[in-house]
Amino acid sequence: MRKLYLSYVSSFEGLSQEVWWLSLITLINRAGTMVIPFLSLYLTQKLHFTLGDVGWIMTAFGLGSVVGSWIGGKLTDKIGYYKIMVFSLISSGLFFIVMQYLQTFWGICIGIFMVMIAADMFRPAAFVALSAYSKPENKTRSVTLIRLAINLGFSAGPAIGGLIITNLSYGGLFWVDGITCIIAGALLLNVLNPKKVKVLDEVKNHAPKSAYGDFPYWVFFIAMILFGFMFLQYFSSIPIFYKELFFLSEGEIGLLLGMNGFLIFVFEMPLVKYFENKPWGALTTMIIGCALVLLSFVVLNLSTWVGILIVGMLLMTFGEMLVFPFSNSFALTRARRGNQGEYMAMYSIAFSVAHILGHNSGLQLIDTFGFEFTWFFMTALGIVTCLLIFYLKRRIARNIDKE
Repeated sequence: MRKLYLSYVSSFEGLSQEVWWLSLITLINRAGTMVIPFLSLYLTQKLHFTLGDVGWIMTAFGLGSVVGSWIGGKLTDKIGYYKIMVFSLISSGLFFIVMQYLQTFWGICIGIFMVMIAADMFRPAAFVALSAYSKPENKTRSVTLIRLAINLGFSAGPAIGGLIITNLSYGGLFWVDGITCIIAGALLLNVLNPKKVKVLDEVKNHAPKSAYGDFPYWVFFIAMILFGFMFLQYFSSIPIFYKELFFLSEGEIGLLLGMNGFLIFVFEMPLVKYFENKPWGALTTMIIGCALVLLSFVVLNLSTWVGILIVGMLLMTFGEMLVFPFSNSFALTRARRGNQGEYMAMYSIAFSVAHILGHNSGLQLIDTFGFEFTWFFMTALGIVTCLLIFYLKRRIARNIDKE
């Protein structure tokens, strides 16, 4: 037991103080993002929108994410990651507070679009900041620490959110989300001021290559869209599946989603450290993770036993522990070829596009064909994703892409 504990502690060694501060800011911000997992339930049960309407609102969510990521990447390369992160946190906090007062279909579409522009400007800027605050050999574990902060906040957020909905109302979620974003922005202003922090890996590329001309990166981009399409069902379609077929309460749904974040908090860093030392590389690890996630959809069609939901959540959780840190690390490494903001914006945009396509399409598929067909469709997408990553691995191994 002591050996396991020491191994766990050692997996955190060597990370910079700035990475720890960025993780704390992310934790505070993420702990308040309890609105997002309950957004589809809020729209259907509180505001009485149809599943079709919710699908289009989630498309506006994704469009805002694409625009925000693109603007964030461009401005990061022009004026720096620090200013973008501060602006994003404070402005998105204010937008979240305003969101609770919007009641009409178009009002909510525009509101969620603006929220996501502000919120997702943060992502490419944070990735570039993370790269600057990390030594090259620590980047994957630094990414993992940020993810631990995200998931620790996420494990508490939905559980608390479910209790707030049960005992108070949905309105309280918007207030908490907005206030925590503003608090995170204030903390960032105080502890990560460029005059106070130490840059450990400043990339100076005098002949930067465009991410948009990097064909292997486009293959990676498409694979991440498809993976995101599949993964994001856990935050729109699957909560409705839990509610309608298994009759779980909002509190129970929150606890099940919270289990995902708790398991990631406990297991992800040691798991990443273990796979980091394997000889097969990041892309093979991503294939393993993607296979686990697609299996999480297969099992949902195997039984009506409520315990199968826990099995599915476990498979998805361990799959994402392998896909996200190593895909992020691959993107950070590739970004050294050109404008870092542009590369990391493209990585963020992949998941933004997945938001546009995934939420709406998943809900429309359920509305038209039912849950069983939809889960098999997601399984097929997972298989295609694994094949694309395998192709990318083979292409890079053969050195076909021109440096």
